[in-house]
Amino acid sequence: MTAPAPAAEPRLTSLSHGGGCGCKIAPGVLAGILHDSAALPLPPQLLVGIETADDAAVYQIDERVALVATTDFFMPIVDDPHDFGRIAATNAISDVYAMGGRPIMALAIVGMPVQVLSTATIRRILEGGASVCRTAGIPIAGGHSIDSVEPIYGLVVLGLVDPQRLRRNADARPGDRLVLGKPLGVGILGAALKKQRLDAAGYARMVETATRLNTPGPELAALAGVHAMTDVTGFGLAGHALEVARGSRCRLRLRWSQVPLLPGVRELAAQGLVTGASARNWAACATEVALPPGFDDSERALLTDPQTSGGLLVSCTPQAVEAVLAVFARHGFAQAAVVGEVEADAGAPGTAQPWLRVERD
Repeated sequence: MTAPAPAAEPRLTSLSHGGGCGCKIAPGVLAGILHDSAALPLPPQLLVGIETADDAAVYQIDERVALVATTDFFMPIVDDPHDFGRIAATNAISDVYAMGGRPIMALAIVGMPVQVLSTATIRRILEGGASVCRTAGIPIAGGHSIDSVEPIYGLVVLGLVDPQRLRRNADARPGDRLVLGKPLGVGILGAALKKQRLDAAGYARMVETATRLNTPGPELAALAGVHAMTDVTGFGLAGHALEVARGSRCRLRLRWSQVPLLPGVRELAAQGLVTGASARNWAACATEVALPPGFDDSERALLTDPQTSGGLLVSCTPQAVEAVLAVFARHGFAQAAVVGEVEADAGAPGTAQPWLRVERD
């Protein structure tokens, strides 16, 4: 008598209610949760906390060294376990790069349904994350694991930055240009994959962009003309641009025709293959964003599409644009583009002036 064949494991994406950075708590809900947190007494060495929704916390050690600390984890956006681990690790490390820092080590965060997934599958997830850390030149020095209903993987990442080269999301200046390092559309591709409507070429594009480390960050921070940086992740381009605008007390103008998009995502969005997170993101920012006439639902979904391991958004002087694009090009970010500019003070929230204005050209 032959032994029964082992039951096939379920698709990773079928085990999660949302994937990648689309799992983030909606911006409006998160703001309510954190409403009173920023009022707590803070030590003077804490250079960056939660007050401007920046990418990582930064604690000054001495005149030349500050510690950058961040954590990021989520549920699967893809079914291949190795790719899931790679994407999650890349996304977590990005927050250190976005502050202008260099990562030094990571700790793993692992929550897995151990009665559903095999040890081989879980090991492949961790191996994927470890491979990205090796590329970034850092060790995974420890971590924590639990048995959970949905698969969860991510990293705590620590880095170092010279306080003089620290770049926050709240220091954009009127007259600056906005440069976006990666094209948009990872969330759209993830939605298509979950509905089994993404072809092999689309999957390859999604994984390639989501596993490209934002290594230009420290070099960009060293440029005198770069004033602010952030990475575009779960709240979409609109949400993270708004964080820059609010923190900097400046209006931002986006030139929609100049925003790079991954091939095929415009068509997929027009077919309704969008994430639920894009609608939640829009609900959180609609009153602060002005859209051009005829801006349809699929374009709005792209504007608010949650990016898993998205690109850096850089605010720099017009004179620094050429140098910024050259840094991106050296690191392999061929689609980096100038996507807008920073304008004068938007005034108090609730006034007629929106923080963010989107224009066709």
